[in-house]
Amino acid sequence: MTFSTTSLIKKMLAIILLLSILYLGKSFFIPIAIGGVLATLFLPFCKWMEIKKVPKWLAVTTCLALFLTIVAAIILLLSWQITALANDFSILKDKAISTGNNLQQYLFKNLGINKKTQLQILNDEQPVITKVLQLLAGSFITIFTNFILVMAYIFLLLYYRLHLLQFILKLAPATQQKEMNEVLHNIANVSQQYMLGLGKMIVCLWVMYGIGFSILGVKNALFFSMLCGLLEIVPFIGNITGTTITVLVAAINGAGITMIVGIVATYVIVQFIQGWLLEPLILGPQVKINPFSTIIALVLGQLLWGIPGIFLAIPLTAMVKIIFDHFESLQPYGFLIGTIETKKQPTGLLKRIKSRLKK
Repeated sequence: MTFSTTSLIKKMLAIILLLSILYLGKSFFIPIAIGGVLATLFLPFCKWMEIKKVPKWLAVTTCLALFLTIVAAIILLLSWQITALANDFSILKDKAISTGNNLQQYLFKNLGINKKTQLQILNDEQPVITKVLQLLAGSFITIFTNFILVMAYIFLLLYYRLHLLQFILKLAPATQQKEMNEVLHNIANVSQQYMLGLGKMIVCLWVMYGIGFSILGVKNALFFSMLCGLLEIVPFIGNITGTTITVLVAAINGAGITMIVGIVATYVIVQFIQGWLLEPLILGPQVKINPFSTIIALVLGQLLWGIPGIFLAIPLTAMVKIIFDHFESLQPYGFLIGTIETKKQPTGLLKRIKSRLKK
């Protein structure tokens, strides 16, 4: 009993130490973790070019250029839609002013706070607003710096991948090098499949939300469909957040109850298609993490690394599960965060649709 208690305490202390290191060193770990996950996405293309006798430096540079092209295309598309959305800014501003006036009257009638006192409260909050703007400016600088680091890590990890692989294998005993190589291969594969699947999922969501919002006549339907799709990066919460924003903006623009109900109905239909058709076909069995562990990973990722932690939570948890599954002493933890295997299969129409899509 004493041995078990001591062992448990040691494990808890090791976990606390690991979490402390990840939190304190987040400025170092975040860029290299993002770079590593994205590098696995371009690994097959880089290998293919090298097989075709393309020099390694050119193959890696091409992968980096492809990454920059994708990022630039998304930014340009969002900028175009935000510009279109800005055309309605004057209307939203007028409605916001009207809402503010109504709020002032409500506060005066119900709480006895006159307009002069309200203005004094707002003036007292101006330094806070200034600080917020300063923090936003600092955040943009940090994002730009980290983006440069991520690009550098993508290039270096792809270029020196064999050297790093040999280094890790040398750390393992000779009898375990084959198993270690398999673990590293599976880790790279699950990260790559998750990122590819996530990209395909986002595109499918863009199409479905775009069709639904366009049929309903939602203003700037393309922008809101892109928003709902990109927020798929955050499982369970992202789509709900995007749909809520769409409903609020539509309501401010004077949308009727029919359109609002239609937006919610579109969300429900898209979630049904995503859960029953797209996820099994696109993501498949690559990321076997149960919903409970997924939520814990997202919360823990946000607490440790903020928004980047939310993005990295799922692929990193999937990698950790692979490590757990390959070591006997850690297999119970892999079982804990894994999915429950069932043989339940969809029947009827859904089964026929899935079989046709797979073909």
